[in-house]
Amino acid sequence: MVPAEDGQGAIPHLPARIEDVLHAFRERRGRRRGLIATVIPFTGYGGDGWVRVLGRVVLAKRDAPQADRFTNLRGWRSFISVPVRDAEVAVVAGTRRHVVRADRGGVLDVRVEADLEPGWQRVEVTVEDAAPVTIPVFVVASGVRFGIVSDIDDTVMVTALPRPLLAAWNTFVLDEHARRPVTGMAVLYERLVRAHPGAPFLYLSTGAWNVAPTLHRFLSRNLYPAGPLLLTDWGPTHDRWFRSGREHKTDNLRRLAEEFPEVRWLLIGDDGQHDVQIYGEFADTHPENVAGIAIRQLTAGEAVLAGGRNPADASDHDVPWMRSPDGAGLDEQLEAIGLL
Repeated sequence: MVPAEDGQGAIPHLPARIEDVLHAFRERRGRRRGLIATVIPFTGYGGDGWVRVLGRVVLAKRDAPQADRFTNLRGWRSFISVPVRDAEVAVVAGTRRHVVRADRGGVLDVRVEADLEPGWQRVEVTVEDAAPVTIPVFVVASGVRFGIVSDIDDTVMVTALPRPLLAAWNTFVLDEHARRPVTGMAVLYERLVRAHPGAPFLYLSTGAWNVAPTLHRFLSRNLYPAGPLLLTDWGPTHDRWFRSGREHKTDNLRRLAEEFPEVRWLLIGDDGQHDVQIYGEFADTHPENVAGIAIRQLTAGEAVLAGGRNPADASDHDVPWMRSPDGAGLDEQLEAIGLL
């Protein structure tokens, strides 16, 4: 099943039409140069009888090794790949085969039926005549009752978002070697994984899908737990210039509550953007799905770059809130309430 895009069926507004024309021109030009369609794999997740498959269909050199096509892209180079609109993709999940389509930006985000055992598994995707690509997925066992959702920017990685110029520098120029991890967060996350075997660990960010390989390398290099990256597409939609980052996070939290109604999530973010409000509103509407909210407090310098802090707790329900400038402080508070 391919999720419908907002506004699908309506006439796209001017920015979206311009983007479609530009993508079509670049795709025609790329194919004349001998480039072929392939899938950049993103880690997915699933449950009993289904998986959410994530990836992006783009053009690449035919003779380039599959593993090297995109894993080493850095900075602005990750934003100039040519997406393949509405690409038809074959997905094999266990013994089940499905034919699905990417969206107008080449993003593959589909939920399909699957017969996979709990834990880390792989699905295979194929587009056109390219070699098959394997995508890792984490299948949540039916008895799991706890999970973790973490923000990335200024929660696990110091980026000083959303200051526009610095954000652009971090996104388009720097690679993962130049990014600094937040003190103590990797240790905290490793303790959470050990304390809750089989718990899903997801990273929910407003970053673009283009930077997924860079973020994956950063998380791996700094010993953060492996998990799906739930990112977004920065391009125009049918009815607006840019997608709403806040709406992206809200929609994915609501989706997780629907997909895993018995799981209670520990929500981890920071007080520099909208995590406090988003998590608090989710706790208001889905209190049965929230085990706690842990907020990493920005330093004074980071708060200035980020445009200030969001100090208020937005939840009216009896959901435990924890605040600390680093992972060690959050670790102590989580242990005090029995989550560690």
